Amino acid sequence: MIRVGLAGWGDHDELYPPGTSAKDKLRKYSIHYPIVEVDSTFYAIQSADRFARWEEETPPSFQFIVKAYQGMTGHQRGALNNGNASSMFEAFRESIRPVIEAGKLTAALFQYPPWFDCTRDNVRILRETKERMEGIPCALEFRHQSWFTDAYKEKTLTFMKEESWIHSICDEPQAGQGSVPTVLQATHPEITMIRMHGRNTTGWNQGSAPNWREVRYLYKYNNDELLEWKSHILQLQEQTKQICVIFNNNSGGDAAGNAKELMELLGLEIPDIPKQLDLFST
Repeated sequence: MIRVGLAGWGDHDELYPPGTSAKDKLRKYSIHYPIVEVDSTFYAIQSADRFARWEEETPPSFQFIVKAYQGMTGHQRGALNNGNASSMFEAFRESIRPVIEAGKLTAALFQYPPWFDCTRDNVRILRETKERMEGIPCALEFRHQSWFTDAYKEKTLTFMKEESWIHSICDEPQAGQGSVPTVLQATHPEITMIRMHGRNTTGWNQGSAPNWREVRYLYKYNNDELLEWKSHILQLQEQTKQICVIFNNNSGGDAAGNAKELMELLGLEIPDIPKQLDLFST
């Protein structure tokens, strides 16, 4: 099974009729795509009531990937060592309970920061994280190249398999240590994730710039690049039962269109949306 979707549903105005309110966007988004990545949870743990509402607004087969709170992944330096880690994880688990109970959670996504390198202490953190998330499928995405150097690549993949981490495979610029190569290897027999970040090399490392959100993910995939990923996905299908592809190239409004282009290339069903809603029709 292959599911294709987007990171967030609020930034893709081309999907919605003019005047669509924020509270109605997820419902309309779920007409276009079968899965979404919830990224607001990275900035704040959301309430269980909010997740319950999101669950009610989506079809029974709809799926959520929920990004882990930044304190849980070390983006807030020291948060994991200040004595509040257990309560932080408990709050996160409780918040996503409604989508778990509805069978709509594909995975919690743990994306670690660029300074989270391949060290013994960080391996320990990953083990502790997996223990705290026991019973919940978890995807792992690195942002430091050390995990996939020739010396550590196979050890990293073996560790992920042993700990039942879902591999979040990246397509992103190769712009120094703060980016990782595309490693086409599943680490979980049930699920593999792919996150399409774009290939804006010059904008990738501008995290300190005031407009970094407008620059970092500014990229439109062309047909040849999407065909390349079609081949990769078919290869990965031999290793895992389900593949979830999330387009995160949101800065220029290209994610929604690229996602539908890939769906078409893969022969996936694209919903029959009324003409006034389908802005990708010709």
